[in-house]
Amino acid sequence: MIRVEVFDDNLSWKKKIKKTSIFFNKVLSLFPEKYKFKKKNISFSLLLSDNKKIKELNKKFRKKNKSTDVLSFPLNKKINKNKYYLGDIIISYQFMNKPKSINNLNFKKKVIRIFIHGFLHLLGYDHLREKDYIKMYNEELKIFELVDRKIDKIIKI
Repeated sequence: MIRVEVFDDNLSWKKKIKKTSIFFNKVLSLFPEKYKFKKKNISFSLLLSDNKKIKELNKKFRKKNKSTDVLSFPLNKKINKNKYYLGDIIISYQFMNKPKSINNLNFKKKVIRIFIHGFLHLLGYDHLREKDYIKMYNEELKIFELVDRKIDKIIKI
């Protein structure tokens, strides 16, 4: 089973997604079977933040002095016999809330897509080379399309 622990350090997130922990765990439940890890206990964290915090982390860990939409920090650490911690994802509210006129449905879809992107990074996917980019993009799209077909189950959260 897979679970995400959600934290937020920017109150703007609650205006768009009321129950963030329920929302993101519901998104995970809609992922393809191979990402549900039914026989293992898998977890990771998600920080819903802002441009200021993500810029600070990007500078500290990636030596890039700019904000970005998402950062992923894979850890993939075995905690005990059957428990694994994949790592951390951080998403910037300002990047997700562009344009400011974005409606709630499109905001949530955009957040889900970048959440999937960050998740795939935790699993070792990357996009530094063209062939890796294509592989990651196709997997991201496959997961997103599956979730998007069932979006009505989570959109009101």
